[in-house]
Amino acid sequence: MDDDRAGRHTRPAGVDDATVRALGLLSEALETTARARGRLYDFHQLTGTADKRVGEAVQALREAGHGEQADLVARDVQGADVLPGMWTFQLVEAYDDGYHRSFVEVERIVREALAGGRHHIAEAEMKQRRETH
Repeated sequence: MDDDRAGRHTRPAGVDDATVRALGLLSEALETTARARGRLYDFHQLTGTADKRVGEAVQALREAGHGEQADLVARDVQGADVLPGMWTFQLVEAYDDGYHRSFVEVERIVREALAGGRHHIAEAEMKQRRETH
């Protein structure tokens, strides 16, 4: 690894082990929210796919002569809110624009204040300790 890239992960002078550990935990928590965000997008897309299939089922029920059941599915399921007043895209937007954006910004501010903005110091040090040379 060249010196420029290595420097991005080098512990700044005066940063103690407890701070590196705390920053590592904060980074890990942020990474977990990225995974949760991906699952929220999965939820959004899967729910949208299900709703499309519901529309197809409504049509198939009508074609099979089951208008009453088609009306029930269309009225109570097709295009329904997943939470009161919200479709899944609104959940995604609320998470992205609220909690996740705030967490990303706070993590950056803390990392800037305590480690000069350097990323993954704990992981880089673990790599150094564990790497086979």
